[in-house]
Amino acid sequence: MTTLRSEFLQTLQARGYIHQCTDLDGLDALAAAGGLTAYVGYDATADSLHVGHLVSIMMLRRLQLCGGRPIVLMGGGTTKVGDPSGKDETRQLLGDEQIADNIAEIRSSFEHFVDFAADRAIQVNNADWLDELRYIPLLRDVGRHFTVNRMLTFDSVRLRLEREQPLTFLEFNYMILQAYDFLELSRRHGCRLQMGGSDQWGNIVNGMELGRRVDGTELFGLTTPLITTASGQKMGKTAAGAVWLSPKRLSHYDYYQYWRNSDDADVGRFLKLFTDLPLGEIERLDALEGRELNEAKKVLAFEATKLCRGEAAAAEAADTARRTFEEGVVDAQLPTLEVAAERLEAGVPLYLLLAEAGLCSSNGEARRLIKGGGARVNDEKVEDETALIRPDRLLPEGVVKISAGRKKHALVRPL
Repeated sequence: MTTLRSEFLQTLQARGYIHQCTDLDGLDALAAAGGLTAYVGYDATADSLHVGHLVSIMMLRRLQLCGGRPIVLMGGGTTKVGDPSGKDETRQLLGDEQIADNIAEIRSSFEHFVDFAADRAIQVNNADWLDELRYIPLLRDVGRHFTVNRMLTFDSVRLRLEREQPLTFLEFNYMILQAYDFLELSRRHGCRLQMGGSDQWGNIVNGMELGRRVDGTELFGLTTPLITTASGQKMGKTAAGAVWLSPKRLSHYDYYQYWRNSDDADVGRFLKLFTDLPLGEIERLDALEGRELNEAKKVLAFEATKLCRGEAAAAEAADTARRTFEEGVVDAQLPTLEVAAERLEAGVPLYLLLAEAGLCSSNGEARRLIKGGGARVNDEKVEDETALIRPDRLLPEGVVKISAGRKKHALVRPL
């Protein structure tokens, strides 16, 4: 293992963020000198980022805590093109107004992780320069530094072609535009480092080489490993869908429960990556076994939720979980599915409600859950997959509590 001098890279190495670096020793010397500026790019394809983006967001946070300046680059321009990396199909293209709305929503999540006051961190939009580019000058000044031979070797292109999936010329240009972003940020803000997931390695190297060829500037690239759970699932993906950072997309309770339900083998690693707890405390928590490990999971859930949603939200979610699991009460903070009263009067199949509430990913999964004895209504086991939920199941609180296993709950409320 390389002995590092800079606090920033020491922190990243100790917590497990580093996968590849274009020149680790050179970057370490630059970071040790102080004042390092680095960026990560995010396309605005939705009005929220999700847990899959969280590793790179935390790297920006680590940079700022170590005295550097993070740049959040929003892809107002590149979102109009669509990043083909890791995609089998062409993205649906969004209009300018939707992209602007998405960027505004995403900003509110970033404000929990980095401090934008007094330009300690900045958010920029690559539409500011990409929208102004003229096609022929771009081809002449930038395009000549890219060979089609090499572009065809990048995973984002090669995998799409190998699977005989269409790759539009628009998408093929994405890597050139991302490389140009690095050049512009170097010129405008003195940015010397681009960070991102391991699937962005080729794009990052392109930008680094473009800066060297055009301006003679030494730039650096750093990627994180692909984070998967102990079960092999990609980080941020669940049966019910993406784990969104925005509370408009996912409740505080559901966000908390995502972390609370982490696999035993993931607790220590996730504490390092997704919380600010000292490494010594993390080692203590990771050493717990048996039922005591549940306390470590509660700490992980609280600390991760506190970072993303704030301490009050984390406390609220933790209290809801405690009341639900330890006291068995119906808490109003549980996710709530509203159902038309006349529909409930007629009787709604339990399997439909489990799927509609997001407790199961499909009707088929919900039927199998019921048949296997994993479904509950008002904390009572239901094994009849044709069971109907009617108003006579309403609790005094005016809701029906439905559960998938012992950890996933929702309320059904008539409208």
